[in-house]
Amino acid sequence: MRLFVSVDVPDELTDAVADLQNEFADADGLNLTDPSQAHLTLKFLGDVEADRLPDLRRELAGAVVDADIGPFTARFEGLGVFPSLEYISVVWLGVEDGSEELTRLHETVEERTTAMGFEPESHEFTPHVTLARMEHASGKERVQGLVREHNPVVGETTVESIHLTESTLTEDGPVYTTVERFSFSNE
Repeated sequence: MRLFVSVDVPDELTDAVADLQNEFADADGLNLTDPSQAHLTLKFLGDVEADRLPDLRRELAGAVVDADIGPFTARFEGLGVFPSLEYISVVWLGVEDGSEELTRLHETVEERTTAMGFEPESHEFTPHVTLARMEHASGKERVQGLVREHNPVVGETTVESIHLTESTLTEDGPVYTTVERFSFSNE
């Protein structure tokens, strides 16, 4: 199973994500992600053997406890790119409110999963939702202009859980399925 740990963008924000992506429609070389599958990745795990799932579930439940947070508001706002405006591979939607809690969740998930033998992240965590991937640089100037000049507010949601998500690669792109949901405690 190809797995990652995520916070899902709720269905009620799908149209707003799609509207934002439409602003990039004329940027040649950009492949937009499916707005109905928008999510924020806390940790990419890669291919995981099914017999590791019980331990992984236990560690993710422990990571939520370790994070010691209750439900919180995440506001999706602003644009950015990886790795830089000069060399764009990913265009993303940022997180304004809620980024501290998301970073804390990432840290506890990272700690628990690397202790299990999963590869540690090789870059600093930036809470984001991937909007598009740049295949070639024909539309780079359009993307640069939007990122520099546009500060969209897509909306906000209450984050109450993290998800262990399976990614199945198909001819039409990846399909994401929730394997398990880990809710926060309000206590």
